[in-house]
Amino acid sequence: MKAGMKFTLKVWRQKGSDAKGKLETYELRDISPDASFLEMLDVLNKQLILTGREPVAFDSDCREGICGTCCLVLNGQAHGPDEGTATCQLHMRRFKDGDTIHVEPWRAKAFPVVKDLVVDRSAFDRIIAAGGYVSVNTGSAPDANSILVPKQDSDLAMDAAACIGCGACVAACKNASAMLFVGAKVSQMALLPQGEPECSRRVLAMVQAMDKEGFGNCTNESECEAACPKEISVSNIARLNREFLRASLCAVEGKAGGEGA
Repeated sequence: MKAGMKFTLKVWRQKGSDAKGKLETYELRDISPDASFLEMLDVLNKQLILTGREPVAFDSDCREGICGTCCLVLNGQAHGPDEGTATCQLHMRRFKDGDTIHVEPWRAKAFPVVKDLVVDRSAFDRIIAAGGYVSVNTGSAPDANSILVPKQDSDLAMDAAACIGCGACVAACKNASAMLFVGAKVSQMALLPQGEPECSRRVLAMVQAMDKEGFGNCTNESECEAACPKEISVSNIARLNREFLRASLCAVEGKAGGEGA
């Protein structure tokens, strides 16, 4: 039987978006090395409830690295020290017995704190609603080979589609940029023929929505890629920039042509 571990947690507590927050210290003992980070927080909350104190609010759903809701900054790193891993997949054996762990929410103007470690990431939803879809009547499922797609393109599209929209890219970026998220969502359709008809309208609308939400711009430091639990490549940001430039030029030319007519 593995010996339990002890930790000192400094957890961000904030009653609401308009309230001031602060770090509060908690001591935990007999934590299993095989427990996930969220299971450790469950233990903390059980202790708080048993002593009549308010539990720590944090988000979770699937706890399998699929949904992206477990958005925590651990010792200054989005999702913690492991690469390609969401917070829910991080185990306490990754830390040393007796470690002090700072637990904070995403820090971004576009992700306001709701309570404690919970942030409002609905800005991502509004960006998707602005254009992250294909508006065609698909009907019944087509034959798999009816639309030919080069394997390289399909692989790149699938890699981009792996983005779970957790927001770690925003939390890791000093500018709170959402370029990796938007780049992935634009790329997954721009690379496929099904997404071509709306390609220009899509990228212009999504970038406009991104800017409206108050996200910063990209300065090519690749912190977003390093923090991403799905290891989305920054090449998607380059593709986003190309698609946006092309769409912008086409829009200007189209306007000039209309005025000339």
